Amino acid sequence: MKRILILVIVTMLAVPLFAAEDVLIDFSALVADIHVKLGENDTDDKPNQNRQTLMDFSHVAGGSFTTQQKQVMKTSLAIENWEILLASSARHVTNISLSYTKEAPSKKYGTVMGVRVHFPTEPHNSWAHVKPPFEIPAFEPLANIGDDGSIEPVEGNDGITGKSRFEAQEDGKPAYGVIKNVGVIKSIAVDVYGLNFPHSLSTVIIDSSENRKDMFMGYLRFDGWGELIWNNPAYIQEVRNRDIRLYPLYPNSTPFVKFGGFLLKRDAAHEGGDFVVYFKDVKVIYDKAVLDGDRDIDDEALWKIILDRETARKTWEMERFGQAQVLRYLELQKQASELPFGHPDRQKEEEQ
Repeated sequence: MKRILILVIVTMLAVPLFAAEDVLIDFSALVADIHVKLGENDTDDKPNQNRQTLMDFSHVAGGSFTTQQKQVMKTSLAIENWEILLASSARHVTNISLSYTKEAPSKKYGTVMGVRVHFPTEPHNSWAHVKPPFEIPAFEPLANIGDDGSIEPVEGNDGITGKSRFEAQEDGKPAYGVIKNVGVIKSIAVDVYGLNFPHSLSTVIIDSSENRKDMFMGYLRFDGWGELIWNNPAYIQEVRNRDIRLYPLYPNSTPFVKFGGFLLKRDAAHEGGDFVVYFKDVKVIYDKAVLDGDRDIDDEALWKIILDRETARKTWEMERFGQAQVLRYLELQKQASELPFGHPDRQKEEEQ
């Protein structure tokens, strides 16, 4: 009888022990804290990039660029670098130019992400996808980032067999958009500041198979800070009711999830125009896919199957967002720098 009681207690405690809670992304950690020059004539020293998430895409730019040009081909997850993709019917010049992100000072949290979206005023459904400037890489090696934006990889870290740069480190800091060893997601929570808008909010999650899932969090019809929560309706709490299967461990890589942004939707019955919202962080409660343990043989050190596979995948990720950044850099170089006709400063220069 005593043995049965002990077994029942262990079974009851099993699920919490295998679950975990982590901060998927904290926008207060994405403040611009270093200045990376945007060109030869850039004399400003105002911070414009986030040190921890700085990425260099110059190696996919090709051989037609000078060394000096390649030095400025860097970007990061700094708050003001995030993009807002509008629905195709809403992509007019006015709507695009008035939809952007900014660092917002908060009395409660320090700095958070502020989002402004200019929805169409016409009575039809619309949406806006607040997305990172590049798809967050899951296996980026750790690196030391200099004040000038120089990136020096940490020796002995490949981002696969050890901690990668965008996941939570051992010091307890939040992740920068990647959580590994994720099995079934139980719940997602978003700390968001509402302004009584009737629009809806969804959190975009991308899994290790590149499947995108939009988790509906709720409506922003409230004033001040609030926590919107998505609970997985398919999550089975009772272990005995789960469909338990055995899967090969190696060389299957550990499952992970990546943050893909926020999806904001406006109903045709609601007023369009300017819409403002603020975000602090995204938290996830999930079951671990694999329990941590001390194995007798280090499979990856012997075969390096995951290293080869994920290195190819990481290169593909880099090329995908790198090519887009190169095109933006070229467009910036071609952009007219002269003041428009009739501008007061232009008239002053002509008078002098």
